[in-house]
Amino acid sequence: MKRPKSEKVDMIVSLTRQRSIQILLFIGFLYLLLVSLEIPLVFRVGSGVVSPDSLSRPPPLESEEDLEEREAPSRPLENISRNSLQPTPSRLTQFNKIISGLALETEAFESGLEDAISEFYRSAKIASEVGKKFWDELESGKIHHIAKKKAEKESNSSCPHSISLSGAEFLAHGGVMLLPCGLTLGSHITLVGKPRVAHPEYDPQITMVRNGEESVMVSQFILELQGLNTVEGEDPPRILHFNPRLKGDWSGRPVIELNTCYRMQWGSAVRCEGWKSKANEETVDGQVKCEKWMRDDEGHSEQSKATWWLNRLIGRTKRMDIDWPFPFAEDKLFVLTLSAGFEGYHVTVDGKHVISFPYRTGFALEDATGLSAIGDIDVQSVLAASLPRSHPSFAPQQHLEKSRRWQAPLLPDGEVDLFIGILSAGNHFAERMAVRKSWMQHKLIKSSRIVARFFVALHARKEVNIELKKEAEFFGDIVIVPYMDNYDLVVLKTVAICEYGVRAVSAKYIMKCDDDTFVKVDSVMNEVRSVARAGSVYIGNINYYHKPLRYGKWAVTYEEWPEEDYPPYANGPGYIVSSDIARFVISNFERRKLRLFKMEDVSMGMWVEQFNSSKAVKYVHSFKFCQFGCIEEYHTAHYQSPRQMICLWNKLQRRVKPECCNMR
Repeated sequence: MKRPKSEKVDMIVSLTRQRSIQILLFIGFLYLLLVSLEIPLVFRVGSGVVSPDSLSRPPPLESEEDLEEREAPSRPLENISRNSLQPTPSRLTQFNKIISGLALETEAFESGLEDAISEFYRSAKIASEVGKKFWDELESGKIHHIAKKKAEKESNSSCPHSISLSGAEFLAHGGVMLLPCGLTLGSHITLVGKPRVAHPEYDPQITMVRNGEESVMVSQFILELQGLNTVEGEDPPRILHFNPRLKGDWSGRPVIELNTCYRMQWGSAVRCEGWKSKANEETVDGQVKCEKWMRDDEGHSEQSKATWWLNRLIGRTKRMDIDWPFPFAEDKLFVLTLSAGFEGYHVTVDGKHVISFPYRTGFALEDATGLSAIGDIDVQSVLAASLPRSHPSFAPQQHLEKSRRWQAPLLPDGEVDLFIGILSAGNHFAERMAVRKSWMQHKLIKSSRIVARFFVALHARKEVNIELKKEAEFFGDIVIVPYMDNYDLVVLKTVAICEYGVRAVSAKYIMKCDDDTFVKVDSVMNEVRSVARAGSVYIGNINYYHKPLRYGKWAVTYEEWPEEDYPPYANGPGYIVSSDIARFVISNFERRKLRLFKMEDVSMGMWVEQFNSSKAVKYVHSFKFCQFGCIEEYHTAHYQSPRQMICLWNKLQRRVKPECCNMR
């Protein structure tokens, strides 16, 4: 009897199910067997091979800001995954190279020359020996505990809400009141003092002695808010310079002058000479910049005062302006209050508003860590109140923004158009960060057609060197020249720039600038291209027939420089040489035939002149490589504070034409 077709189908399905079950059972048995063999192996290798942390995923990025704020992963130095793209050995060497390749063996500074020149070489030898010792200690990790102790000490520093000093205490402190945590909005300082009677000065700084006169009667004093903790080893910036001149000003009248100063570069002075600010002039928190006071040439008399009182008595409704005298008088007490507003500083004397001074780009309230008083004044007492209660950190962490965005690209394998070496000091963390965030973001630098590096010597404070090494390893844009930093030895950094420019990056041209120099990269490259066919070139703001200063801070003795004139030389804030000149410098240095002089820009002019004796050099002069401050259409701007750097960069992003940020 034939089975129906449906029964045959059911039988086939049943057999198929049984075979599937058998196959699954066999696979399960095989899996258990493999697991039983794997478990002992796992225990032998170690149970900690995979940690929970390694399996966890990082939180997703919500925005582009998160990407910038997230700390960058460490760069690979030695251990590189075999599954990753392998960089060439030469690129690894370049990447790890934070120490200059310049040979600074102490034998290189052995000199048979006498007097001041040999003294220079002796100083260089000592600085090289001490620097090598410091670097060896830094590499060994022996001095890292110093930074930890310093951080603990700073964290315990107190921030008083108010500080008061008597006149004797103020004098005992050297005429300075320390403000450990700076100022904040609403802070105010009240000073009670008495200007001294005018005295004769035979060489006054605020005027000139006229013909037939031996002296000038002078009475003036200066109050300054200073940034005492900003950078050690340098003159503190004058965040506010307040200078009443009772007698002795060149104008012959009493005036008040206000200004700011950064690295010995003064801003534009504001002079209040008794005229009230114009109605259409900008105000500061609603206050005029200069109030009016009576001047000797205005013909005031007792009758005018009597007229004013008569008008008040008869009830005249029209508002009458009062002409007050100059707020300071010889040998008379005054009460001065300096307060910090939203837009600037305000000064009142004896309860009357006298002057207001807008904040200038480059100076912050928290940087004002000291009040000084000098000149013809006897201070009776000083009170500072409404001070900030939190301590602003002056550690590098305050200035360094460790984001991958600011890291330098790796050095290219081929030749580059221009190498820019930037002279910097170990503790100039803020200056370097400002350069990274401004002109070092130019597309030519980010694409490695132009390469820029900071050249820094070791600092006397070991904790600064610890932070410097960390900064160099993270950002990859610092070359450490291993000697103890000294202004008279800055020429060694210039030689190191030449060595790096021709050997590490194979640059056609080498530029030297400072960490307070803003470089307009496009303009500089256009200047270089304009002389590309000229062969050997020396470009900058070139000085001809300059004579050495024999007196003052920058004095040069006859032993150091016996000649009456310097050779033609470009000012140090920014100049360019062709690579053949840089090779000449390195070759002579290594053969111990290079004359070293403490002024690095003069030294370069001397080396170029020597090179020019055997091969013609084209000297290219341009005022656009600014020595002091900034001018319109600049190539470089000098003495720019970190905030000015950012201001200049922001202006360049908005406009093609370069514009200055002269207000500090």
